[in-house]
Amino acid sequence: MKKVLVTGADGFIGSHLTEALLEKGYDVKAFTYYNSFNTWGWLDMLPKEKLRQAEIFSGDIRDPNGVREAMKGVDMVFHLAALIAIPFSYHSPDSYVDTNIKGTLNVLQAARDLNSERILITSTSEVYGTARYVPIDENHPFQGQSPYSATKIGADRLAESFYRSFQLPVSIVRPFNTYGPRQSARAVIPTIITQLLSGKEEIKLGSLTPTRDFNYVKDTAAGFIAIAESDKTVGEEINIATQQEISIGDLAKEIIRQINPDAKIICDEQRIRPEKSEVNRLLGSNEKIKRLTNWEPKFSFEQGIEETIEWLRQNMNHYKADIYNI
Repeated sequence: MKKVLVTGADGFIGSHLTEALLEKGYDVKAFTYYNSFNTWGWLDMLPKEKLRQAEIFSGDIRDPNGVREAMKGVDMVFHLAALIAIPFSYHSPDSYVDTNIKGTLNVLQAARDLNSERILITSTSEVYGTARYVPIDENHPFQGQSPYSATKIGADRLAESFYRSFQLPVSIVRPFNTYGPRQSARAVIPTIITQLLSGKEEIKLGSLTPTRDFNYVKDTAAGFIAIAESDKTVGEEINIATQQEISIGDLAKEIIRQINPDAKIICDEQRIRPEKSEVNRLLGSNEKIKRLTNWEPKFSFEQGIEETIEWLRQNMNHYKADIYNI
């Protein structure tokens, strides 16, 4: 079986992708962010016998030497390591350039030097900005509506340049909003669920009108693997989307219905993005991924939310529900 490296394996999607790859029998090296606590992020939540099947490599995606070392002897790289919080990118944009652009360049350069078989670069639906037409397909214009989305656009275009300039076998994987167990509390779904589970009657949220296309994380991980296993996806950028949208307000109502029907929603000023930075509508086309691979979403929104609530109920000790997480 192929040897694969997952960067950002300690993160939300990365930990689920690592788990899915192990289940499929891949030989997995998990690149985690080096820290003096020796924590492996969300991988620490995996059962010990499962974790023992993976090789853990601690490093920093911003360091080209460590990245090259991690990629030696690896056939395929799933590059997920990134800074992703949009509010944090407003006041610390340098760190986004270093991590998202330079980190991606480090992976691409090492892949070129080491003749890697396949490189999957993780993009985001945020590169499109507010939808100019729906469903958003891969030809939709890009718009840097936050420093975060600007750095992801930059990283995507670097990846494209390595494909075009050096024939590097790159695919750009573009998940729309992903949710599920182990997601950070700065994301909207865990924000709502953790506030409700901690007994709050008033749920603080930012803008309620924007719509999003939500993938359950197990569907997202399956999308990555389907793209990696298809010969038709090299040199392509590919959405992972359900092609269904829901507003933040309706999403909150569904979660409130499942946990505490008496709770009310309050609009919190500090959670609102600057006006020109708010992405008002995201609804993705999944026609291309269905055409090039055998992927399709397996989880309904209600199912995914139910599993997420259940997991968070068991793991509230990992969350600070009483503060605004950026």
